[in-house]
Order: sequence, then structure tokens, then C-alpha cells
Amino acid sequence: MTVSPMLVRLAAERATGALLRDHGTLYLVDGRVTHAESPAAPGLDVLLTTGGRLPREGWDEAVDRAGARHAVGRFLVESGRLRDGELEICHLGAVYDAAFFALAPATGPTRFRYGVAHWFGPVRPVSTEAVERETVRRRELLDSVWPYGSVDTAPVVPRAPAPGQTVSLRQRALLAAADGVRTPADIALVLGRPAFHTLLDVRRLAAAGLVETPPDPVAAAPPPAVPAWVGEIATDPDIALLRRLRDALEASL
Repeated sequence: MTVSPMLVRLAAERATGALLRDHGTLYLVDGRVTHAESPAAPGLDVLLTTGGRLPREGWDEAVDRAGARHAVGRFLVESGRLRDGELEICHLGAVYDAAFFALAPATGPTRFRYGVAHWFGPVRPVSTEAVERETVRRRELLDSVWPYGSVDTAPVVPRAPAPGQTVSLRQRALLAAADGVRTPADIALVLGRPAFHTLLDVRRLAAAGLVETPPDPVAAAPPPAVPAWVGEIATDPDIALLRRLRDALEASL
């Protein structure tokens, strides 16, 4: 499945620059993705600092001293703030997270600015095929859990659990941040978590009846009854992602 025909063409051209779409931007060098940004996904700064891996002042210093040289990532490693492999895994996770939203169906024009480079600097480029494949896999995963996309952008409204119903620690933290006003994207920022994994958690909670599913204007039928166990998280999605990223890195060595 082709998510973006223009991205395929740019990869074939081995183009370098920035692909601007409705929901984000992909940065390419020689036709490979080096960075991705989206307003819907926390940036690498949030994932590292809010997540507790890096002090905010350490990030700010790296941007101040190396941003103009497009070498922030390299500075973080050379200054000892992050290990090389750690940076690669964190950065790759952030790229896939932002790319998922940047490659969402668009209604506005898609543009490409040749020669534009991101200030973070290249870490480990990813093929456009891998980015598109992961984007499709994530879309299918969300719909397999709870096929009601209205929960992805609406405020998360918790519901009381049924007698005996339990939630994981990860789910509990998300529910604590859900105040009926914050959307999944807002909660991802507050918790310093990847936005896609927050969406996945919200859909699992919705499937379990622990958060409300807003009416979907395109859905004529009400949601079918789903057993409570569908909402349980057997494994931490972050751990599963890190394992896939590790395998991908090892395969490319």
C-alpha cells in the first residue's frame, strides 16, 4: 500500500529536502528519511526531557551550541548526555511516531522544498519503504483494537470501571491525566510519551469501556459489545517498539 506517491517519487529521485503535508513534515537526505515532525506528536525534546532521560537545560544547551551546525544529535552523544545506540533508538522511535501523523490522509497541498535540512542533524536514515510500512501497520493495529477513530482527537473522558475490572499502571497514569478536556495528543505531551502509543492506550481503554467513545458521524451502527479483556495491555507497547527498533538497527548493520 502506498501512503504517499510523492514520497515514493522522492525516494526514487534520491531527493534531499523537506516534504510538507497537512499534519507534519518529513526530512529526506538522498531519498531516505532522516527526521519527522508533527504537531500531533511530542518532539524528541519532550520525549527525552519529560520522560526524565535528559535535563531540560542539557537539551537547550545542545540546541544553542549545535543547532546552527545541524548537529544537535551528535553533540548530545559527544558531550556524554546520551549513548550512541540510545540516541539512535530514541530518534528512530520519534521519527516513526511523527511520520505516522505526517502521512495521515491529507486534503491540502503536499509540497517539497529541496535542500532543506533539519537542525537536529542526521542520526540513522530510514528508508521510505520502512516508514510507509510502519505507518500502515499502525493504522491497522489501531482499527483492530477499536475501530472508532473519533476517540483519537476528542477529549478523553474516563468512565467508572465495572466491578472487578482492573487497569495497568500505564493505563492508570493515562486515566489520571484525562480530565475530560485533554485530547490524546495533550496527554502524550503531559506524560512525555509517544503520541501513537497514547492513541493505542486510549483505544484499548475505549474498547474496555473505561473511556467514552464519542459519536462517529460516519458510523451508522453502534459499537458492538466487546469483552473487558480486549482493553488489557499484555505488554508495554513501548517495550515492543524498542524490540522492533533494535531488530531493525541490527538488520541494517
